Amino acid sequence: MFTKIRHRQQVERMFPVQAPEDIEYLVKESEVITGQPGRTFIISSADRLIYRIQWHPIGYQVQRLNATGNPICTLNMVPDEFQMHSLSEAMRAGQLFTFSCETSKAT
Repeated sequence: MFTKIRHRQQVERMFPVQAPEDIEYLVKESEVITGQPGRTFIISSADRLIYRIQWHPIGYQVQRLNATGNPICTLNMVPDEFQMHSLSEAMRAGQLFTFSCETSKAT
């Protein structure tokens, strides 16, 4: 029962990412507010894949995270390459979400 309630709270605090230009803003916003590098994004599918994206002046560092939040794969890419990544595909399909900064700070 507790897990279901906690899950509902997390879902309520998630919001969709709708445009490619939002990624840079959301990452920088989270870094300023939380003081932590990057921001967590979730592909809302059966697998619920979790990624952390960090902004760099030349592009993005994208890390696929495991269930405990540890990186299992890291890619560095320029914004044009990011458009071909599964995160961008999920965004176009309406399946890419991120937590509000208050929730990100707690995780």
